[in-house]
Amino acid sequence: MKTFLFATLVSLFTVAANAQHDHSSHSPAATTSSTQTSLTQLLPLYYDIKNALVNGDAATASAKADAFAKAVNGADMSTLAGNEMDVFMASQKKLAADAGQIAAVKDIQKQRDVFATLSADMATLAKGVKLSSAPVYVATCPMKKATWLSSEAAIKNPYYGKQMLSCGKVTETIK
Repeated sequence: MKTFLFATLVSLFTVAANAQHDHSSHSPAATTSSTQTSLTQLLPLYYDIKNALVNGDAATASAKADAFAKAVNGADMSTLAGNEMDVFMASQKKLAADAGQIAAVKDIQKQRDVFATLSADMATLAKGVKLSSAPVYVATCPMKKATWLSSEAAIKNPYYGKQMLSCGKVTETIK
């Protein structure tokens, strides 16, 4: 009888405690929004990597690439339409892997080599998903036979940095 009475009291206490608990903070939007990033944040993070490579700063390129990889992996896809979702899903793993490689190495030349692939994948994403209201310039380095994205039409080559800073040309503008 004591056991039954004890079990009943515990049950009543549990029900009372749960009834007073506020469940509003458990909604999916409340739990996921703090860890998700907007896709519009990807382009500025990409530009940060590019600018670090232009300046020959391997440590900053590594740190910015790490931030980019985290943003790609935590991207909020809830605002994407069907076609945009397809484009992003096709690029997400490649972008994260390339950024992860840049973050992992401290050799500027190896970072620049991987940046060519990251740039190609980022251009595909920028063409399929509106990442910015400002124009995105696609520039090409004839020596490296690779492209990069820029927020400005002026050429600042990330593949050769100060050695050949103005080598290249804008070949496309994404609006």
